[in-house]
Amino acid sequence: MNRTSVTFDSAGITVAAHLYLPDGPAAASLPALVVGHPGTGVKEQTSGLYAGRLAERGFVTLAFDAAFQGESGGTPRGLEDPAQRVEDFKAAVSYLTTRPEVDPERIGLLGVCASGGYALAATAGDHRVRAVATVSTAEPARQFRFGADGTQSPAVFQALLDAAAAARTAAARGDDPGVMTMFPSTPEEAGALGGAHGVEGWEYYCGPRGHHDRSAKFLAWESIDRMASSDVFHAVPLIGPRPMLQILGERAVTAWMGLEAHRRATGPAELHWIDGASHVDLYDKPEYVGRAVEQLTKYFTENLDAA
Repeated sequence: MNRTSVTFDSAGITVAAHLYLPDGPAAASLPALVVGHPGTGVKEQTSGLYAGRLAERGFVTLAFDAAFQGESGGTPRGLEDPAQRVEDFKAAVSYLTTRPEVDPERIGLLGVCASGGYALAATAGDHRVRAVATVSTAEPARQFRFGADGTQSPAVFQALLDAAAAARTAAARGDDPGVMTMFPSTPEEAGALGGAHGVEGWEYYCGPRGHHDRSAKFLAWESIDRMASSDVFHAVPLIGPRPMLQILGERAVTAWMGLEAHRRATGPAELHWIDGASHVDLYDKPEYVGRAVEQLTKYFTENLDAA
């Protein structure tokens, strides 16, 4: 497997990506996968891990930084724009169709965490995508509105909307609007705010386990009000008759979002549970990632007619 840095255009924004090619003699007409990262992540973390492992299984894979994040262009930095995130996936598909190694009739999408929701929406609106899969499915708008476990008080999101409104006013007056910091200073504080799920997220993004300098770990405040009217799951019924696979951790507090997406499916839809795994376990822990990759290989081989 070899990795090359590439770029492509997404609605006028330059998106940075890593293209992974299987080892061996150069081949044409290979199946290909676009791989999206978790929220505030970058292509060198989880999405790159999955892209590399799947390239070893014979797929051309493309892991990209979302617009406004990582090495990709766009301002304000740290913007989480659901519509743009969906567009990034479609633009990545367009890029793959230009590659001589790729069979444009055999392209699939894989989204991890936040990119799971966006990958489903992109597939719904793009008939070039033959199959879609997600790992630790999450939908950022739902997570901010209802919390990771779905039990958050509505007052929390209302307070975030107040802060987003104040930030827009500050920017209009020429003041620094600031940013929304996603993680507290210590794992103990993360646990007090988000329980075990919060601690695991802190350990991955802020500790040596998964830290990367370009993973900003903040959002531009206007991300919040853009999420207020977003629902990427509304498009899930349009995926059918194409297939849809979701891989969820048995202990993931976020699994309710994957179940909601599953209920909306109109075509072949599969839930695959990884015993013992939490949401964040599936980002990088070998014993869980290995099992997920096995399932993804089987699924995409069958549905992209890979050799």
